[in-house]
Amino acid sequence: MEILKVQNLCKTYGTGEAKVDALKNVSFSLEKGEFVAVVGESGSGKSTLLNCIGALDVPTSGTVTMDGNNLFSMKEEERTIFRRRNIGFIFQSFQLVSELTVEQNIAFPLLLDYRKPKASDVEEILELLGLTERRNHLPSQLSGGQQQRVAIGRALITKPKLILADEPTGNLDSKNSQDVIDLLTKASRHYQQTILMITHNNGLTSMVDRVLRVTDGVLTDLGGNENEKLS
Repeated sequence: MEILKVQNLCKTYGTGEAKVDALKNVSFSLEKGEFVAVVGESGSGKSTLLNCIGALDVPTSGTVTMDGNNLFSMKEEERTIFRRRNIGFIFQSFQLVSELTVEQNIAFPLLLDYRKPKASDVEEILELLGLTERRNHLPSQLSGGQQQRVAIGRALITKPKLILADEPTGNLDSKNSQDVIDLLTKASRHYQQTILMITHNNGLTSMVDRVLRVTDGVLTDLGGNENEKLS
């Protein structure tokens, strides 16, 4: 089942001599439950791609269709509500609310949408991420790896169509980085969750289903995760 379809996506910044084509006719699709990594050098267009797919930025041309809904044919308010309910975000910098506990941070996206979290859903996520004993801790009382687990839980709680992870291991050491990838893989399998992850670290792509590479705004599908494809 196709969850995401990106067609001929272009994003241009500036004009004249200052013009930069950040994305050049990017097209690909994701199936439900796929865990896909996007690799590429800094400045290649990876983050621009994620921002356009997540409706945080508007493409110059092209379409992004999620579960049959064209994101950029919607009015801005409608698109904001759709994003909140259908797209989960995991950021490199965690972006937790410092005054809220682990449990409250995980439930926060639902509360923002005026929905009451189901206690059983919160419990399941706490257990899946190994955070049950930390549920009443504040972010300042957690390690970086634990904070990123909370961010994963926050992305999962709305049961989104798609999770976009932007360098989710960028601030973590190698062990915590591997733990985060393991948890994302577990979430992908357990919830049939579709995940699109940006990473600089080619070593973290061995567990994903497919690898996409962006080079100077052009996307290439490298297929499966064989390491030689990344060398």
